Amino acid sequence: MDFDLENPLTSLQSDTVSALFASESHHMPSQDYLQRFQDFKSVFVRRETISLILQAQFASDFDPSLAYLAINYLDRFISKEEIPQGKPWILKLLAMSCISLAAKMKKHDFSLTDLQGEEGFIFDSQTIQRMELLILNALKWRMRSITPFSFLHFFVSLFKLTDPPLRQALKDHATEIILKSQNCSTDVKLLMFKPSIIAASALLSASHELFPLQFPSFQTAISSCSYLNQEKLLECYSVMEDFLMDGYQSLFDKMFSSETTDNVLDLHFSTSSSDDESSETIVVISNNNKRRKIERFCNTLRFHQSVTTMLNLR
Repeated sequence: MDFDLENPLTSLQSDTVSALFASESHHMPSQDYLQRFQDFKSVFVRRETISLILQAQFASDFDPSLAYLAINYLDRFISKEEIPQGKPWILKLLAMSCISLAAKMKKHDFSLTDLQGEEGFIFDSQTIQRMELLILNALKWRMRSITPFSFLHFFVSLFKLTDPPLRQALKDHATEIILKSQNCSTDVKLLMFKPSIIAASALLSASHELFPLQFPSFQTAISSCSYLNQEKLLECYSVMEDFLMDGYQSLFDKMFSSETTDNVLDLHFSTSSSDDESSETIVVISNNNKRRKIERFCNTLRFHQSVTTMLNLR
């Protein structure tokens, strides 16, 4: 039977769900991985290799989830193996090998020649295969990676959304958030969290943006899931919201640098005395909304934890 990497829980059988949650830690980088990023060299290796993977994705126009899987292999590999310094060709070889393995796992047709482009180091298939074998051995051949996408169907099933298009919209937006968060190669904070925690946090962020009126019920459903560590969920949600807020801030900065945007703001915010005041007001409102969103979720989680503790003590 074929195994769907992104949707293994379509049956939602209790034994399958439990097994997936129990196994997810085996598909994460080693526990000391984050400590390495106190060293600039480790940051450089990851940043440059992810950049090469994303460049190949853009050039070949393959699915973003393939790049996500390749970066999962990359993080797991470099958390276990030391990468030689001063040899930039190794980074490209590593990037191409991770992409090749991900493409094989997702049964995606690709050409190594097209993937590598015409500039820089070019590797033959045997060289890439040897590097693939090193990655396979380091990862103990666990290539059917458990990623946040593996849990989206399960968590969405906890929500009371009866309309299939709405469920799909929520899942698609959460997927977009997960992909964007991984592509930030300089921020490794999310790597400390299990894939299930990242999936739940992304769904909460997506649900608040798409269905704000139903967000409290979604929040309760996620917080009541016995498979999740509520403290880790709270921490991951905050990290993800900070990441998203930084992205929105960057977008606002670009918008407000445009004279066209200033003219539009004049029409919609005529009570402000200047364009600068209009821009400042918008940014402050956005940041406050985001911060209130985090604080409201944190307070609800703490309340839920307090009630759970009281019930356990009875």
